[in-house]
Amino acid sequence: MDGDLPLPGFALGPGPLGRLMPMYLRLDGQCRIRSAGPTLQKLMGPEACGADLQTVFSLRGPRMVRQALDLAQAMRLRMDLRQPPGTSFKGVAVPLRGSDDVLLNLSFGYAVRDAVRDHGLSDTDFAPTDLAIELLYLAEAKAAVMGELAGLNLRLRGAMHQAEEQARTDALTGLHNRRAMEQQLTLLLAARKDFALLHLDLDYFKAVNDTLGHAAGDHVLIEVGRILTRVTRAGDLVTRVGGDEFIIILPGVSEVALVEQLGARVLECVRRPIPFGGRSCKIAASIGAVLSRDYLEPEADRLLCDVDRALYVSKRSGRGRMALLRPGDPALEERVDEAVDEAVDAAVNDAIAASAPAAAR
Repeated sequence: MDGDLPLPGFALGPGPLGRLMPMYLRLDGQCRIRSAGPTLQKLMGPEACGADLQTVFSLRGPRMVRQALDLAQAMRLRMDLRQPPGTSFKGVAVPLRGSDDVLLNLSFGYAVRDAVRDHGLSDTDFAPTDLAIELLYLAEAKAAVMGELAGLNLRLRGAMHQAEEQARTDALTGLHNRRAMEQQLTLLLAARKDFALLHLDLDYFKAVNDTLGHAAGDHVLIEVGRILTRVTRAGDLVTRVGGDEFIIILPGVSEVALVEQLGARVLECVRRPIPFGGRSCKIAASIGAVLSRDYLEPEADRLLCDVDRALYVSKRSGRGRMALLRPGDPALEERVDEAVDEAVDAAVNDAIAASAPAAAR
């Protein structure tokens, strides 16, 4: 048979050879292509058979080839198809006994992924024993799995972030809650950064609930949250810490004038009637404030306690105003103590009055 490869005891024709080596090339002594494996024919095109090797391929190693046997003497072959996309090959060449012909066995090497994509190859274009396509499938599967894992990780991070935000958010007003306030305090104190702390309590809020209902009260709380967000800066923290109480943290604020300016703005806005269901909800606010720079070693518990005491002073002084507590001011400390004592007495009297009907029975 023309083109058969004579081996001891049998001859191997192009068909069987092509099944074993789909990317073989058989060259005559002058480096003309006599036959090729089916995959290589697919890549080269039908006109390649009979053509000179170097008209079809660009040789990168060895570069100087005068006859086919020069290829067989090279340890390794490196060559590219001249026609686009210039697919690269690696290979080895062996001489055939009894002739000047040389047999080349080529492979894509690391370029197998590009070759499969560029030429639309499938597993039928590779020898059954060639693991390249299986490895390619594994690589694709791994990439898909890694992509899915990355997406899952991103979704988990998003869900975790959302859960953390929900845990730091007041459900009614959408403001931050006490947990967020405590975390912010901890961070600012650890960083030794100056800040102002304001504690706001609504005046006459109970009357809104009693006369217009809790829906009106919820509406008022939401509107107050919007007011506080509007009058503060983007980096300030506005929190609802329970009931009708709000705490505002102003990072970087260390001047009394700035605190008084913000306090006046808050009091003015909150004092405006809030419409609800054709009625007006009239409230006011009392504010206590402290500056972290007034403390030699500011601590969260001490600051929260003092801002709460300052709030008592605002309430005792007639409501609808702000009191700034500055440690070391004897007159102010006396007013604070009196306000706290008065608040405690009022709470005790309210408790006694509430229990009196039950005792009478």
